[in-house]
Amino acid sequence: MPDRPVVLFLCVHNAGRSVAARVLCEHYAAGRFDVLSGGSEPGDALNPSVVSVLAERGLDAATETSAPVTDAMARAADVIVTMGCGDACPVYPGTRVVEWELRDPAGLPVDEVRPIVDEIDRRVRSLVDELVADHPAADG
Repeated sequence: MPDRPVVLFLCVHNAGRSVAARVLCEHYAAGRFDVLSGGSEPGDALNPSVVSVLAERGLDAATETSAPVTDAMARAADVIVTMGCGDACPVYPGTRVVEWELRDPAGLPVDEVRPIVDEIDRRVRSLVDELVADHPAADG
């Protein structure tokens, strides 16, 4: 594995869960990792409730876009975290894949999205701690 891990977060629309995970991971990793996100069927716009919850935490998702997952993204990843895209998410031998079962925030109000983002936050922090421990060169 390279000194700088690459983490790829995937969900169906790349508009809610994977965007929240990418923004949170970027924040906690503080430049120690390359963090990507994509969707198996990218949406037209980001989930406004997810964007609002991230803004409450001082994180700006306004520049994020819903993007398709590409073969190159998946091949570059050391860890692929999938969130509900099932068989549409790419899997490559030798690449660690983690499935996070999370409620889809599509169409939900902010009050119902907050606990979803809280759970993503908890899991992202754990993943960041694990990757820092596994890649000491990334801890600088």
